[in-house]
Amino acid sequence: MFKELFDALGMAFAMGWEILWPLVLGFALSAVIQAIVSHREMSRLLPDDSPRSVSIALALGAASSSCSYAAVAIARSIFRKGANFTAAMAFEMASTNLVLELSIILIVLMGWHFMAAEAIAAPIMVAILALLFRLFLRPQLVHAAKDQAEKGIAARMEGHAEMDMSVPAEGSLWQRITSDRGMTAISHYFVMDWAAVWMDIVGGLVIAGAIATWVPQDFWNGFFLTDHPVLATLWGPIVGPLVAIISFVCSVGNIPLAAVLWNGGISFGGVLAFILADLIVLPILNIYRKYYGLKMAAFLLVTFYVAMAVAAVVVEGLFGVLGLIPRENQARVVEATVTWNYTTWLNIGFLLIAAFLVWRFVTTDGIDMLRMMNRPARSDEAHHHVH
Repeated sequence: MFKELFDALGMAFAMGWEILWPLVLGFALSAVIQAIVSHREMSRLLPDDSPRSVSIALALGAASSSCSYAAVAIARSIFRKGANFTAAMAFEMASTNLVLELSIILIVLMGWHFMAAEAIAAPIMVAILALLFRLFLRPQLVHAAKDQAEKGIAARMEGHAEMDMSVPAEGSLWQRITSDRGMTAISHYFVMDWAAVWMDIVGGLVIAGAIATWVPQDFWNGFFLTDHPVLATLWGPIVGPLVAIISFVCSVGNIPLAAVLWNGGISFGGVLAFILADLIVLPILNIYRKYYGLKMAAFLLVTFYVAMAVAAVVVEGLFGVLGLIPRENQARVVEATVTWNYTTWLNIGFLLIAAFLVWRFVTTDGIDMLRMMNRPARSDEAHHHVH
């Protein structure tokens, strides 16, 4: 038993070592974007569910934190301030599916095909969701959700969602990034994004390591219907979100598990549906219940699920026609060893960058902001440390 446990933890560590530098790079780039893109005007920019508002929501989401809990909290915040509910949900989906760190991890661990498929599937998913909302979302349900949202019931990452540390648009882009205020904002976003998702990353790696080590290939072959290609194509997008719901892993933490599922034989569309489904894991469904009420939480589960599965089927069909689906299920799920190679050098280099940002964070009152991450923060508190 101890050997099996050691093997699983070793696999998890090896996968974590493989994606360490992409994680640091992704979070650093995300921090830069968040530091120069203000969230203060979101509610004004998202007044309705028109294609323009939804497109703006996608862009704002892509420039936001990849933490699923923070994305859900920000979506409620802008909804309470007057944003359209559909646009708020579009923002939420983009925050976890179109951010840079997700794309980088997908390229390194699974290949550019999955990164491209994710980038195409996310807008399709949002378009399907907007259509479903127009067809089935009743004003009475939105009003009830707004009343529940106004109660301000706390969940995870409330303070993180309320913090806007963006730098005013003064001077060139480079001057804004390299200014004292810009570097401080970047360091704060970098550390707090890490603090927000580290449990999901570690959890995803441990679950992926355990599954890769303990679950035999014969089980996957039967579960994913690998001997029946046509059925597997339809089954994958159906079962992918179900696996995501019960895995409890969201944000970028679900990519290692997606790699293991791909190696296990799940269809291309099934992998996409699994990755897209990080916003309907059980803890987040419970947050929807707190934020918007039980009926809206159930409505979001059904509509999100349908939008994710259909988007995955559409993209798999498109990639199949174009011949872009990888012929072999071979994601980079490494052996439980760490060798001295280019990955080691990259990890060392990016760990030095991370160390600098952490130092900057600690020396600019970042610890006080870290304490506010999981409790509602007054706006003056959220801005105090970067002024």
